[in-house]
Amino acid sequence: MSKTYGVTAIGNAIVDILSQTTDEFIASQAEFGMNRGAMTLIDEARAANLYKLLGPTTEMSGGSAGNTMAAYASFGGNGAFIGKVADDQFGKVFAHDTKAIGVHFDTAPLRHGPATAQCLILVTPDAQRTMNTFLGASIKITEDDINEDLIANSEIIYLEGYLFDDDQAKAAFVKTAELTKKHGGKLALTLSDPFCVVRHRDDFKRLVDNHVDILFANEEEIRELTQINDTEQAHKSIADKCTISVVTLGKNGSSIISGAEHAKVAAIPPRELIDTTGAGDAYAAGFLYGLTEKKPLAECGRLGSLAASEVISHMGPRPLTPLKTLL
Repeated sequence: MSKTYGVTAIGNAIVDILSQTTDEFIASQAEFGMNRGAMTLIDEARAANLYKLLGPTTEMSGGSAGNTMAAYASFGGNGAFIGKVADDQFGKVFAHDTKAIGVHFDTAPLRHGPATAQCLILVTPDAQRTMNTFLGASIKITEDDINEDLIANSEIIYLEGYLFDDDQAKAAFVKTAELTKKHGGKLALTLSDPFCVVRHRDDFKRLVDNHVDILFANEEEIRELTQINDTEQAHKSIADKCTISVVTLGKNGSSIISGAEHAKVAAIPPRELIDTTGAGDAYAAGFLYGLTEKKPLAECGRLGSLAASEVISHMGPRPLTPLKTLL
């Protein structure tokens, strides 16, 4: 029986606030925990204070899994998103943006509690992004938000590792994994960030060992998960735990292992490197689109590279050019 949705993603519903800055400014914020090229969790007061220090900003709906679904829809895929926003202006903007790009979204908003999540993304001249995230309402997702009918009608369920920063969300992930198996779907996980792996290594390992069919990681994340310093060896050590494991290698492309098959896929250089925000999210979208279209693994990787190349050629984590026109 065919399913309604190719991919349903579960992740943090976040509004991104992007601003170009300097390495000197990043260094000046180290006392607040800002770490160049990584994601730092901040509270609502810090978000407000940091915003005041920024130059001109670009604001748009984001969140790692949300960005993946935006790119998946841009390819022409039929997808859905589960994520928690507050009943506030940013929450209404996120819901509108998600539906407007053709992604199904009907998670009930949080009526009482913190504001809709925000991610302040600072982009330095080399296109590196440093993220400062106020998680707000996004981590208030619970088991009650996991719609069994939606899970049952999706080929692949894609989980965002960032959500592991809350115990309620972890419980929602476990429920999702069980429902995915019950209804014959495939469970995909992105590790999201090396510091996220440091915080939740044991939880991630249990999820990978027992539930995950498709794993996405970058070089740092796979090394951190396995505690193996060599990227290729780290990848091989985890490959037998999943049906498909994918490690992105930046300008060196990506490595894909599935059983005895090991495909290495080249990166596609962008027309101009502007901002690497969302590159991994876009890659996952292209790869998942290829999978739901029954493409060979190497072609799935090529579609991932294609999507990443488009996204890093401009400010912001979502495609500006419809990806289906690039096919």
